[in-house]
Amino acid sequence: MALTDPKKLNEHLRTRSYVEGYAPSQADTAAFNAIKGAPNANDLPYLARWYNHVKSFGDLRKQFPTGATGGGAKPAAADDDDDVDLFGDDDAEEDAEAAKVREARLKEYAAKKEKKPGPIAKSSIVLDVKPWDDETDMKAMEAKVREIVMDGLVWGASKFVPVGYGINKLQIMCIVEDEKVSIDLLTETIQDFEDLVQSVDIAAFNKI
Repeated sequence: MALTDPKKLNEHLRTRSYVEGYAPSQADTAAFNAIKGAPNANDLPYLARWYNHVKSFGDLRKQFPTGATGGGAKPAAADDDDDVDLFGDDDAEEDAEAAKVREARLKEYAAKKEKKPGPIAKSSIVLDVKPWDDETDMKAMEAKVREIVMDGLVWGASKFVPVGYGINKLQIMCIVEDEKVSIDLLTETIQDFEDLVQSVDIAAFNKI
């Protein structure tokens, strides 16, 4: 696979989070550096997702593990046995420190991703609130309905619809958060206005 071919890389990343394996590696760094600018999310959605993810690591991309791309340190030749590496311990300490920084960064990213809230499920509902007779004060009925306050409930537009014999019904829309508002409880609460309300029906129910 040519790392410089955006279309091939996009298809490659369709079922993968990284270019190689299950964690970021130098293969991701090489592919990232080969791409000139952020990909178009409409044309290359998988590549754009991967690009933004790898970009979030910033300078830590240089510290990604080698992975399956090779490029590891070459074994020392026999002729080099007599050479003394005066800075070997310092390099080991730096590598260990870099590994700690990389691990902390990856854990921080994973924690943020887990805490990111998902979309809130909402529904759009139209209620038919019917009075007892034509003498019912419909404006008073609507005012009572709108006085109902629940966490996750927002009242919308309303109108009076003729049903016959001079009687109108109140048709009112509301938006509710599914996890917070019980539709049964809402309709029961409206029906508690017994002097004004005869019954409550759901005229329309749509998920948003």
